[in-house]
Amino acid sequence: MSGESDITAAVLVIGDEILSGRTKDRNIGYIADHLARVGICLKEVRVVGDNEQAIIEAVNALRARYTYVITTGGIGPTHDDITADCIAKALGVSNDIDPRALSLLEAYFAKRGVEATPARLRMARIPKGAKLIKNAISVAPGFMIENVIVLAGIPEVMQVMLDDVTPHLATGKKMQTATIRLEKAEGDVADIFAAHQVTYPNVTMGSYPSFVDGRVSTQLVLRSTDSSLLTVATETLTLKLKQSGLL
Repeated sequence: MSGESDITAAVLVIGDEILSGRTKDRNIGYIADHLARVGICLKEVRVVGDNEQAIIEAVNALRARYTYVITTGGIGPTHDDITADCIAKALGVSNDIDPRALSLLEAYFAKRGVEATPARLRMARIPKGAKLIKNAISVAPGFMIENVIVLAGIPEVMQVMLDDVTPHLATGKKMQTATIRLEKAEGDVADIFAAHQVTYPNVTMGSYPSFVDGRVSTQLVLRSTDSSLLTVATETLTLKLKQSGLL
């Protein structure tokens, strides 16, 4: 809708462990909240396994469609961590040991008394031309190349990486939200709500029913980057609901 931010993003979650159900994703909701706060509209989420062709195809499709693509997962030290290789192939660049990343990792390993094995040094492989994203927890960096932002899959590490890269991103208007709570079933308000959406096409609207302790309720959520328009749409909907005896 035209009321949404013109700065858009997609999230690409990478990992067989997500698709198998062995690991439960904890990153999508966090990223969605974070982007909304800074003025970037999350438009799509995809999940792919540790498959080179699938990752490359998804990255190329999403980076052509949105302002940013944020990937999570697949940048660790093991053989199945292939995200950096896939991003490099998708963008047509090499993926080699990066002196900046190598310096960070070697200092970190020396401090901890850990051997810099070939497996651990895989985390220093960065696509040529990428900017490093700081990892304040375990040092191994993420990276950004063109409009592709590559973050770790571990939630705590992903979060500090996201904080580090955010100041370097373009942002649009921040999304504002208003909520009307009703002790009514969703079907009771569907017609009024649908008509209200037609009246205010530039305000995103959604209804969310719940059933708690034997009681039915519905939350009507209105969203817009235009605070004045959101206020008018919320107030007029509230009035309509009161006049209809629904509120």
